[in-house]
Amino acid sequence: KSEKQIDTLARTIWGEARDQGKVGMHAVANVVVNRFEITKKKPHKVKQFGANVQDICRKHKQFSVWNKGDPNLPKILAVTKDDPEFVMALALARLAVNGELKDITGGADHYHTRTSLPWWSKGKKASAYIGDHKFLKLI
Repeated sequence: KSEKQIDTLARTIWGEARDQGKVGMHAVANVVVNRFEITKKKPHKVKQFGANVQDICRKHKQFSVWNKGDPNLPKILAVTKDDPEFVMALALARLAVNGELKDITGGADHYHTRTSLPWWSKGKKASAYIGDHKFLKLI
């Protein structure tokens, strides 16, 4: 599989959940893979999510760490293998891209912090709570 896909996913899960430990980063990786699986079954969702792992991670306003102006953007671009959490994120990303990472989110394709309530999640039941995140299966 593409090293670029793995690197982008690792930077995404590190940026989104490095403070959530291995399980939290695992769950974020699951969301990306679940979105990719959705687009394979429902090609019209490519417009919403992206066509591959890299596109899904970098899709405008989907994973905040890639948003211009987000304080995490310079951090995810600069992180190296000197950071143990990033090494863990790379290992998880490799498993995810290779289809070897068990889904622990109940099929979630969205998530947000427990302290926020985005408009798209109002009235929706969680498929999992992992760390500080609420995971939802909306599609």
